[in-house]
Amino acid sequence: MNSEVVHSEFQPTQCEFSPNQAIGDIIKRTNNLSAEEVETILSYQRDHGVKFGEAAVALGLAQQEDVLWALAQQFNYPYSGKSSGAMSEELIAANKPFSDQAEILRGIRDQIISGLYQSGDMRRRALAIMSASPGDGKSFLAANLAVVMAQLTGRTLLIDCDMRTPRQHEIFRVDNASGLSAILSGRAVGSVLRQVKNYPGLYVLPVGIVPPNPLELLQRPAFGMLINDLVGKFDHVVIDTPSVTQGVDARVIAAVAGAAMVVARKDKTRTDALNAVVSPLVSRKGIKMIGVVMNEF
Repeated sequence: MNSEVVHSEFQPTQCEFSPNQAIGDIIKRTNNLSAEEVETILSYQRDHGVKFGEAAVALGLAQQEDVLWALAQQFNYPYSGKSSGAMSEELIAANKPFSDQAEILRGIRDQIISGLYQSGDMRRRALAIMSASPGDGKSFLAANLAVVMAQLTGRTLLIDCDMRTPRQHEIFRVDNASGLSAILSGRAVGSVLRQVKNYPGLYVLPVGIVPPNPLELLQRPAFGMLINDLVGKFDHVVIDTPSVTQGVDARVIAAVAGAAMVVARKDKTRTDALNAVVSPLVSRKGIKMIGVVMNEF
């Protein structure tokens, strides 16, 4: 295995704004406010006893989205709201991090972290996101979990292990010329990790070229070696997998990852199909089953 594939491109990008910069200064810069407009906002702020951002919104010189963006920059909170066009609308946690859906995702994140390290078990694990059928929402959940993980301190890696119908490169809109398939087949040259814009601690390992033999690649020793190496380099590793109806790939991935979470879709996933996914995970030694998430969308 080429160590350069795994270890390069880990230098975080510099923040555009200083964490110590006043929110008024950030709003002024992002909205190109003139000196006269700033003075108008300050006057309104003094007269009404409100914050600078509230005054700017009240005067129509800024939008609420601008204030949220400024707050995120001030507190060094990864947020792509001002440039949401750079990512898919599916990334609720990135585009709308203050929404109810994002709050639910953060709750799931906290349960995952608690589940991975409960009872004093400190073994480093990756988390495989699984589902019974295509369309259940596993790629959506994997992508958004990676984002909320990255909103914590440390580094997060999202690996697209769905070498049958990969989607993460489309969701994050990153280069997919080379990726996991190249690593496992020994053809990778240089780094294939893609750093996500506006998220210095978030990386995506896309599939790259879809191979004709995905299961055989996953069963090679190189896959286990790669995952073991990556969980030692990142604080959180989330893995997107093919649905179980597409083959046994997901079970192989979960066994190597060491932990799994299953997604079911409301009014679509049948109980017997869900049991077919969960039962082998619960009974197999070495896999920590974190839980099942019901997707209502």
